[in-house]
Amino acid sequence: MIRKYIQTAMDHARYEILQDDRTYYGEILECPGVYSNAPTLEQCRNQLEEILEEWVLFRVYKNLPIPPIDNIEIEIKKQVAA
Repeated sequence: MIRKYIQTAMDHARYEILQDDRTYYGEILECPGVYSNAPTLEQCRNQLEEILEEWVLFRVYKNLPIPPIDNIEIEIKKQVAA
């Protein structure tokens, strides 16, 4: 489920070339704080995917909501102590 979420979120990534230093900037608007900046588009995309994965895992660890993307949801279920 996490892999499908990441793949879907990456489909929503937006990239641009920054005029001041000609590097690539990428972000996923649906995932606040997920962005990257790198010298090439490929590096930017790879960094963005790594950052997105860390963002998802951090939110799961902290029991924070993860916004659905294209009806793909990651539900965090609390375990009941036995």
